[in-house]
Amino acid sequence: MHYTFCTLALFFLSLHLVSSSTISFSTDTICNRTPFPSFCKSTVPANDSTSFQECGRFFIKQYISTNNDLLSIVDKYLENQKDLPLYTVRALQDCRDLGSLSSDFLTDTLQSISSVSTLEASKAKDVQSLLSAIQTNQETCFGGVSTIESPKEIKSDLQARELNTSMLGSVSLSVFMDGWANGTSSATKEADQSARRLYTVGANVIVNKTVVVDPTGNGDFTTISDALDAAPNNSIASYGYYLIYVMAGVYEEYVNVIKSKKYVMMIGDGINQTIITGNRSVADGWTTFTTGTFIVVGQGFVGVNMTIRNTAGAVKHQAVALRNNADLSTFYMCSFEGYQDTLYTHSLRQFYRECDVYGTVDFIFGNAVVVLQNCNIYPRLPLQGQFNAITAQGRTDINQNTGTSIQNCTILPAEDLGLTKTYLGRPWKLYSRVVYMESFMGSLIEPAGWSIWSGDFALNTSYYAEYNNIGPGADTTNRVTWDGFHVINATEAVNFDVSNFIAGDYWLPATGVPYYIGLM
Repeated sequence: MHYTFCTLALFFLSLHLVSSSTISFSTDTICNRTPFPSFCKSTVPANDSTSFQECGRFFIKQYISTNNDLLSIVDKYLENQKDLPLYTVRALQDCRDLGSLSSDFLTDTLQSISSVSTLEASKAKDVQSLLSAIQTNQETCFGGVSTIESPKEIKSDLQARELNTSMLGSVSLSVFMDGWANGTSSATKEADQSARRLYTVGANVIVNKTVVVDPTGNGDFTTISDALDAAPNNSIASYGYYLIYVMAGVYEEYVNVIKSKKYVMMIGDGINQTIITGNRSVADGWTTFTTGTFIVVGQGFVGVNMTIRNTAGAVKHQAVALRNNADLSTFYMCSFEGYQDTLYTHSLRQFYRECDVYGTVDFIFGNAVVVLQNCNIYPRLPLQGQFNAITAQGRTDINQNTGTSIQNCTILPAEDLGLTKTYLGRPWKLYSRVVYMESFMGSLIEPAGWSIWSGDFALNTSYYAEYNNIGPGADTTNRVTWDGFHVINATEAVNFDVSNFIAGDYWLPATGVPYYIGLM
């Protein structure tokens, strides 16, 4: 059987060091620098002489204990799941799965900081990404719990723990940033922006094994899920990719790249040739987190030349096509098709290149550190009375490195959009952060550009920015006047490029996906 492999690209750049000496402070001094000083002081043992590093290790250990307690409570309720409503079980299962991921991330974090007072900049960004993702995991868990209707005691029991868990996450991240990452943010503001650097075709991607999915039975597997089941567990990048070639066809299956299936590369025969489709929705009793037709958790995933759909339709409300919470994950030349909540960029570092995204309400949403580059964004017709918001970004903490960067993309109406009001985004969470730069915006974009979520919520704490966009919808003359909206210059915009924002210069080369760093 003959099949082709896509063109591949790579490059390498040097890593910078972050150095921080271990200096003693009182716990009051340390806590006063966090978002929740009183909680911090009531949690950490009072000490007139400690360091940010010692305090940081203490909070991570507390965080591990709190997460383990939460997992125990969830498991206790799930032991009797046969007596629970199906939606309640699904919400609890989300909490268990997310808590398990958080447990892994916390273990990795503690290992990274346990015996060092300094970290390389790339390693500091790794840990910041993990701690940011843990907060997102908890936010997703408690968000699902808040919609449980019965039994009410489960909802009240878990919600009673939400505030302390949230504050512990915020304090842990804050102390980490002061102790180990205090040079990371400032370094990006001096980044070289003198020229765009384009990384083109190469062929040095390492493939460990290749399998073929053919629905006619002439390959190694007839379903994508069976091919994934056969992938090695917990592979590492240096071993190379487990490559799944998915031949043209319509695959009516729910694909889940679980956390143990790392460094999987999946290549189809092209958009509208290899089609993966499903129709799960919140209206049919699923949590938003579990509606995805295609779900990726395993680190290092690369998806190429596929269409991923959720066909539930606008009438079924939240219905995700792709949910991605895999670190260092990439999609190239793929199409994501849905209505509300099409592309769920849940958490960690992600890159999308030359992809198409179709949707209506909040159809690019989540709290990942994500760049969409050279993509096409197509708002389509929502339910009567609804308007479209392209993005709903979920950053909840000022120290999270998360946000959505949309660079050199094209925003045009889908064929059925009509006269629907369409906005660039709205603030889902308190520190929502979205940047559009060097993109074409069609006349479908409302002159105000951005929409409210609820009243004046997050209008002054969010960060919405535009840089050097073109097209009839890109005129910023009549944009919103919120404190959170900015028309930025190149010095600030470069902080949201592939290199500075997602640290792509050290992990994207191995994927073979073309990209550029800097500004055009």
